Amino acid sequence: MADGIVGIDLGTTNSEIAVVEDGKPRVLDVDGDPILPSMVGLTEDGRLLVGKPARNQYVVAPERTVKSIKRMMGEDTTVTLGSQKYRPQEISAMILRKLKDAAEKELGRPVTKAVITVPAYFNDSQRQATREAGELAGLEVVRILNEPTAAALTYDPTPDKQERFLVYDLGGGTFDVSIVQAESGIFEVLSSHGDTKLGGDDFDELLLDHLADDFLETYGIDLRLDRTARARLLRAAENAKKALSDHAFAKVEEEFIAEKDGVPVHLSTEIDRKDFETLIAPLIDKTMDCVQKALNDARLTAAQIEKIVLVGGSTRTPMIGRLLEERLKQSPHREVHPDLCVALGAAVQGAIVAKQNVSAVLVDITPHSLGIKTLEYPDSYLTPFNEYRFAPIVRRNTPLPASRSEAFCTVSDNQDKVDIEIFQGESEDVRRNHRVGTFQIDGLSRVPAGNQLVVQLDMTLDGTLKVSAREKTTGLVKQITIDNAIARFALEERDAARERLDRLWQDPFLGDAADPSDDEDEGHDEDDEPSAEAPLETPRFRAAAAGEARSEPGQARAALEKAERLRPKATAEDQAELDRLTEVIRSAMAALDWAGVGKATTELTDVMFYLEDA
Repeated sequence: MADGIVGIDLGTTNSEIAVVEDGKPRVLDVDGDPILPSMVGLTEDGRLLVGKPARNQYVVAPERTVKSIKRMMGEDTTVTLGSQKYRPQEISAMILRKLKDAAEKELGRPVTKAVITVPAYFNDSQRQATREAGELAGLEVVRILNEPTAAALTYDPTPDKQERFLVYDLGGGTFDVSIVQAESGIFEVLSSHGDTKLGGDDFDELLLDHLADDFLETYGIDLRLDRTARARLLRAAENAKKALSDHAFAKVEEEFIAEKDGVPVHLSTEIDRKDFETLIAPLIDKTMDCVQKALNDARLTAAQIEKIVLVGGSTRTPMIGRLLEERLKQSPHREVHPDLCVALGAAVQGAIVAKQNVSAVLVDITPHSLGIKTLEYPDSYLTPFNEYRFAPIVRRNTPLPASRSEAFCTVSDNQDKVDIEIFQGESEDVRRNHRVGTFQIDGLSRVPAGNQLVVQLDMTLDGTLKVSAREKTTGLVKQITIDNAIARFALEERDAARERLDRLWQDPFLGDAADPSDDEDEGHDEDDEPSAEAPLETPRFRAAAAGEARSEPGQARAALEKAERLRPKATAEDQAELDRLTEVIRSAMAALDWAGVGKATTELTDVMFYLEDA
């Protein structure tokens, strides 16, 4: 680490410090964790607490703890801590000093220079306040770096061609979306929109109010009126929010949170992800409006954005990824830890300033989405029933290890078993994806349709996939373990290619292979009817008759490719017909049933003729 230049993400909720060593950026641990809560407190006897101890104290003594100070940077104000008043720069300096001391302890050398990141929309006063905080902590701030630029640096520090990133940054207390253009090592923020008063903390408050209202209705006690109970409820809401990022349901349990008529009262409830997303939907909609404004200000369309990068822990909320993908027609990048990528980018900038060689951050990810086959009922009589819908659970580019779950429902009354079919791929139609495993969960309760099953996928670093299905009401669980699930996709592609080659070698009308009839008796005429004693040929190895056209496979493949191109412009009814005929052709080709291939290809061509004229 030349010249001791570190990269620091001074965040509203959490802060991190990183360095580049041997060309690779890494985040340093502070008190055994790479993430330091951006909280400062004083004990009753006046001892300073920074990070986890301050966060723990906040639950029991919020009046002696300061959080989210970043929201006040650049303002002419003070906060009270104990008997003293402090400017926002001073509180931030305490956090920076904690990071500096931890880095010096781990690296075994002085840390005197730093690159510190700020939101792109920070004004001069806010940037100057950040610089002052660094100086108060004993750091020479060599660069104040925009957070979206830091995120882009993490993914590609030295792009060899022009790239445009949309950086969606939703942290604990602030939100901004920026368009960053990178070319020849120069990074420029083309536009930025945001809200300094919107973040994951606001999600926590909405969930807190929801929980408090339910508790008030049940017990007649408003937990928000007691500071300690409110702090405990806020922590429980934050933990539930985090759990709902990966799972469909989250339990909220706090013992002895209140007292009624001298009897302790406990909080015990469950939050559904759908209910949580309904609560936060108005705030997420605000961020999506900012996305469009940023694109408009940069005079760009969604198609001109090469990468969408997610920054900030709150971007783990699945709803955000879904909406961004719907609006921008591409999957956001999730490879780098959203809480750490800004600090890593700041370290990359520090290395560049120090003239060090540096490379992009590489992590293990899922290269393809993993999910299950589900049924989809039509919204109206005009929409056909879809029995081949792919429901992704772990989306591609998710960092490993990963654990995700989603809730699904039975479709029939008294349904006592369900087949769980696991697929890998990106198509909404499972027939275009690769099946990696299947199992059945039986013994389900005989109840009306809508019985909830929670399907969970756990993927390890070595590619082992564990799939479990749990009946929510009874806890009945069945599971399967699939080894090497990541490589299975490539292996199946290779096996399919080998099978195609085998078929070419077996069938004289598919290539220059030897004629299998050479093995037959010399007196046998290929036009003769087979004898009664001759064994029946299996479909896979049945040879084509002499009169069949050799062009069938080529015509079929051309028709399939054309159908794929025409599919988006087809109605739902025509799409269903295209899918049916496509499946018929592929099955017939696999069985070397060239008569069937020809018949289905003709039908498919007729359907496409009308689509082209439409």
